[in-house]
Amino acid sequence: MCSIFGIEGKTIPEETLRKGFDRTVSRGPDMSRFVEIPCGYLGFHRLAIMGLDATGMQPFQLDDDYVVCNGELYGFRPLRSRLMERYDLISRSDCEILLPLYREYGVEMFKTLDAEFALILYDGKQDKLIAARDPIGIRPLYYGELPDGGMAFASEPKNLMGLCETILPFPPGCYWMDGEFVRYADPAHVDQFTMKDEDYVCAKLRRLLIDGVEKRLDADAPIGFLLSGGLDSSLVCAIAQGLLKHPIKTFAIGMDIDAIDLKYARMVADYIGSDHTEVIISEKDVLEALPAVVELLGTWDITTIRASIGMYLVCKYIHEHTDIRVILTGEISDELFGYKYTDFAPNAAAFQEEAEKRIRELHMYDVLRADRCISVNSLEARVPFGDLKFVRYAMSIDPELKMNRHDMGKYLIRKAFAGDHILPEEILWRQKAAFSDAVGHSMVSDLKALAERTYTDAEFAEKAAKYDYCRPFTKESLMYREIFERYYPGQARMIADFWMPNKTWPGCDVDDPSARVLSNYGDSGK
Repeated sequence: MCSIFGIEGKTIPEETLRKGFDRTVSRGPDMSRFVEIPCGYLGFHRLAIMGLDATGMQPFQLDDDYVVCNGELYGFRPLRSRLMERYDLISRSDCEILLPLYREYGVEMFKTLDAEFALILYDGKQDKLIAARDPIGIRPLYYGELPDGGMAFASEPKNLMGLCETILPFPPGCYWMDGEFVRYADPAHVDQFTMKDEDYVCAKLRRLLIDGVEKRLDADAPIGFLLSGGLDSSLVCAIAQGLLKHPIKTFAIGMDIDAIDLKYARMVADYIGSDHTEVIISEKDVLEALPAVVELLGTWDITTIRASIGMYLVCKYIHEHTDIRVILTGEISDELFGYKYTDFAPNAAAFQEEAEKRIRELHMYDVLRADRCISVNSLEARVPFGDLKFVRYAMSIDPELKMNRHDMGKYLIRKAFAGDHILPEEILWRQKAAFSDAVGHSMVSDLKALAERTYTDAEFAEKAAKYDYCRPFTKESLMYREIFERYYPGQARMIADFWMPNKTWPGCDVDDPSARVLSNYGDSGK
């Protein structure tokens, strides 16, 4: 990951701006640059992934235009070769092609990018900033208004604390120009469903996911893989191992007393022949990490925080003990193919509507978790299930096919790889377990116990009543909210709501986000 920063106006002292920007230097520890431009300032903290030498440092400049971008532009080399006929490109960085593309296509270029990106661009001819974010919001971007009326953009809200009264996430699939947000892409929207049979759909899903993994193996820095032992991360690892000629490096994490997934991750690692590492954590590790996790996340959401503790600690281990810079993960499959709670969807239309909602909100939950836990440890996250072609196709599948008709969630993606035998049958057809639970049921119990020790019933009622927006409804949620307010006072609206099952569906009106409380969880967590 990298960190970007852009400011309209020059009424705030540069020293104050730099101080805010430097709060995210861990996103890009290799090199930093902060430059004055005619309308304001641009900043860039670099984590070198593509084109590792100094020529890949940003901001990139083309005549009077500048750009800073935190992103990966997949398949950029043919574009670069074509652009080099008209432009002098000197680095091996993918992001150097952005200004030539903007010169050729203007803001229409955003529709053409196969990329995960957040960028801030200065158009010298028009003397204005343009900001944009990828269609799913895999790369973070936040914005706020400055006291003088100018706009501020940054990779994380902590960069803008003290500068802007209100900080909000930049909407995915949009660009900002001339004071307005313009939507250029919405991968959750489907005009017409693909009415193909199951075999056709599975074959195409297989091809697209393999392509999504393969393009994310392109890096000039070392790559590693998070392996939980669940279906999604196991598929990513198995596909990658089949594409590479050397053992991939996989990492799993679990509690010291009741880790569920470690044995399954080890089973996958042994089967595919990866170089596997287990990271074991204790109650002490979990509770000590909690404040840091809430600060790095910038959220008060229960399930995001629970699931982030294990991910943060395993990435911390990777950062401290290896030279790995890029991490592939298994996020975004659930939103496309269903959670345990979507088994209760009353019909296919409701299933599809829920999937659309989850895809549009991903940047506030699972994608936020992956970005922050990985980037705070100076690593870059890549998410093959978030490949745009894969997402758009998965969303276009007739939702009748995605409903759980086989007593097996995500049946289509399982069947898609059944004939390849790249995973043990026990893994391919294993019921889903919630990640935060699978790290160890005791982890969530430890967090709840801490909350019980922190508040009496009367204190909980009094303190929770202070919040009008998304009021905490358990002692655990109050504990998270109070830690959040310590670091981001008054910014709770950065998150839309608690991530919870759809309470309007039968069987889903629960008071905890864990799938463990659902009647259909069964043996998933064993």
